[in-house]
Amino acid sequence: MSKTIAINAGSSSLKWQLYKMPEEEVLAAGIIERIGLKDSISTVKFDGKKEEEVRDIVDHVEAVKILLSNLTSFGIIESFDEITGVGHRVVAGGEIFKESTLIDDRVLAQIEELSALAPLHNPANAAGIRAFKEILPDTTSVAVFDTAFHATMPEVAYRYPVPNRFYTDYQVRKYGAHGTSHYYVSREAAKLLGKPLEDLKLITAHIGNGVSLSAIDGGKSIDTSMGFTPLAGPMMGTRSGDIDPAIIPYLVETVDGLDTAADVISVLNKESGVLGVTENSSDMRDLSAGVEAGDEKSILAHDMYVDRLKKFIGQYFAVLNGADALIFTAGVGENDIDTRRRIVEELSWFGMKLDPEKNVFGYAGDISTADSSVKVLVIPTDEELVIARDVERLKK
Repeated sequence: MSKTIAINAGSSSLKWQLYKMPEEEVLAAGIIERIGLKDSISTVKFDGKKEEEVRDIVDHVEAVKILLSNLTSFGIIESFDEITGVGHRVVAGGEIFKESTLIDDRVLAQIEELSALAPLHNPANAAGIRAFKEILPDTTSVAVFDTAFHATMPEVAYRYPVPNRFYTDYQVRKYGAHGTSHYYVSREAAKLLGKPLEDLKLITAHIGNGVSLSAIDGGKSIDTSMGFTPLAGPMMGTRSGDIDPAIIPYLVETVDGLDTAADVISVLNKESGVLGVTENSSDMRDLSAGVEAGDEKSILAHDMYVDRLKKFIGQYFAVLNGADALIFTAGVGENDIDTRRRIVEELSWFGMKLDPEKNVFGYAGDISTADSSVKVLVIPTDEELVIARDVERLKK
């Protein structure tokens, strides 16, 4: 029986999901958190059970060993030979990788070289790949790139209005991210709408702690909100999103402790967005509680959050010259009723109308009214399934 494991390695975490393939049956899933810190946490879910262990895990190699040990000790697999494929999410593929790719030493080196485009992600992705290759050296290993889906963007969308040499010599351009998510939900939307994907214009809104939107025409990404790095776009949980670039040297010159552009970029990535405005939390549940309690900073943060999302959605109506559907996905998109309601109601000019009986927690599908000229859909994303499918497709 063939099994494929989908891996999403972060700087201090490793999420995974084990599939029976080609049936696409989820056998187990889990996450290892706080890698490299004290009191790391390994969680495994299988057969309706949840096992959790707290211990110190020094690096990703040890995390992978623990993951594989759990699979056998809990009886999920009998031997490692059952794992015939490992798929790794990699955030930045640059202009090198425009589709999922079998991993060899050269590919791994290129992934590490592309770390400048995703400094918070690619090094961790590479660490996860190395850890699995050390333990399962003969298993098919596939890199699935967040940027690959956006490789279809036209030059007018991906180029920045800067001197040509910045692009030709240094590859400064928009790459996007969350491609596996935008790919998956756009295909599911076509099924839900009962129309060929080739005939649809879609706006997909992946709204989680990270946020990106895409304009999709005929199944192809023609524009997206994340840019050269995942810092660009609307306001996010801890990321600022788009700002005037002149702010960066200004802060270096005027703020104690911000001595380099890298210092400012770190703040824009880790201390900004919802966290920066509320000065409390990046979690949308905490933000909603603050709004309910009348906290002024929370109210402002939520107003700014919705404002930026509306602006990008409006842009993509223009880019597509109209759309058949707006799709909400990821943690906030799938679960935050009030954010969805505000976005749709405050963009009512486009003919979107929500059905209040469907815009409720836990509902997935079409949440718009019958007379809504643009359908509004909630589609839970499944990036791990996209990864597993690509592994199956590329197996030797």
